[in-house]
Amino acid sequence: MFESMYKGSSRINNSIPSEYREAAEKLFPPGGFPAEKEPDRAAARVFANILGIEADYGRLLTVNKNSGEMGRFLAHFQNNLNLLIQKTWVEKADEDRKAKLETRVPPFVREIEQGDFQRALRDFGAILKELAYLFFGSQSTGEDFIEYALRIDIRMGLFWWYGEQLNCLTAPAGKNGNTVDSESLWAVLLIGICYLTNF
Repeated sequence: MFESMYKGSSRINNSIPSEYREAAEKLFPPGGFPAEKEPDRAAARVFANILGIEADYGRLLTVNKNSGEMGRFLAHFQNNLNLLIQKTWVEKADEDRKAKLETRVPPFVREIEQGDFQRALRDFGAILKELAYLFFGSQSTGEDFIEYALRIDIRMGLFWWYGEQLNCLTAPAGKNGNTVDSESLWAVLLIGICYLTNF
């Protein structure tokens, strides 16, 4: 079983508005993924629709990952993410943290281009954690962060919830040795990439 790695998952799932909870829990079941089970690609499409990125998401799922179109999209993603990082205001003490985050983006994009989605998911989770810190400061490290983000904006809160859930897919293999199919990992990863590209 791939298990969720963060505390309070059922409490946080319960804070997701009921009209979105079913879709969210189909994408990331509260108890993790049972053996022989992996993320549902149809659920990923529904979740992308909730986040408002369904057009880009649906189109990019079918694009060859080595095509010029995908290369242009990833370049746009990288530029947008770098702009988000640069535009955040942080205390002087956090400037190094901000600079380090910028250096993590190009290797992450290379992992995608090489099709190493397991590693890319792990690194994307770390990037999102740092990005949340830049946006929200120490509030992003609290147990009630997702509830806080959901109160600010439902879609944004669901996005940060999604970011927290990525941990359950980053283990190289489940307890019984099963690994998640590469295309399923890509379907989940693409949600976050599309969201940040359109942020």
